[in-house]
Amino acid sequence: MRIFIDTANLKEIKEAADMGLLDGVTTNPSLVAKEGHKNFRDMLEKICAIVDGDISAEVVSTDCEGILKEGRELAKIHKNIVIKVPLIKEGLKAVKAFSDEGIKTNVTLCFSPSQALLAAKAGAYLVSPFVGRLDDISLNGMDLISQIRQIYDNYGYTTQILVASIRHPMHFVDSCMIGADVCTMPFKVIEQLAKHPLTDIGLDKFLADWKKLNS
Repeated sequence: MRIFIDTANLKEIKEAADMGLLDGVTTNPSLVAKEGHKNFRDMLEKICAIVDGDISAEVVSTDCEGILKEGRELAKIHKNIVIKVPLIKEGLKAVKAFSDEGIKTNVTLCFSPSQALLAAKAGAYLVSPFVGRLDDISLNGMDLISQIRQIYDNYGYTTQILVASIRHPMHFVDSCMIGADVCTMPFKVIEQLAKHPLTDIGLDKFLADWKKLNS
């Protein structure tokens, strides 16, 4: 299981990287706007300097030619840049062209197993199903991960499943159990993965007992 952080906050990225567990970064226009970055390229260069792993950079065009133009320019920034493309018809056309050119893609906003299958056939390197947003509309997002895993295994697709829109640690645990390849999550969820009340209670007791021994 590879762990990515879903943010454009450089401080959070650095802190997660310092923990020794970060394999990559995903960003999107909303996250970039939230952090107030004015220069998208400069931000990506700084992220690439912190993390030696896949860095997903999203295009904002919705036509094939526009996506290709944006993606090719983003791919020049660093060898680890992965072009994030929306799962629409024009996006699939661009994914096929990128695949032929050797440019890696992350096909995003996936909400159905049929979409995931099309992304794999087009040559996607990663596909990003959004589990939290499915939960928001009273569906079980993890069911989608199970379906995609079975379909990819059935036909031998090498496209990696990147579980996105993770809201809590159980999304992560379920993804690991199902056999997803990557999970991307906010920094607060990464912190939650390391927390357990019994760990805190146990540590407090150890420290209290040690203090008694040395008093």
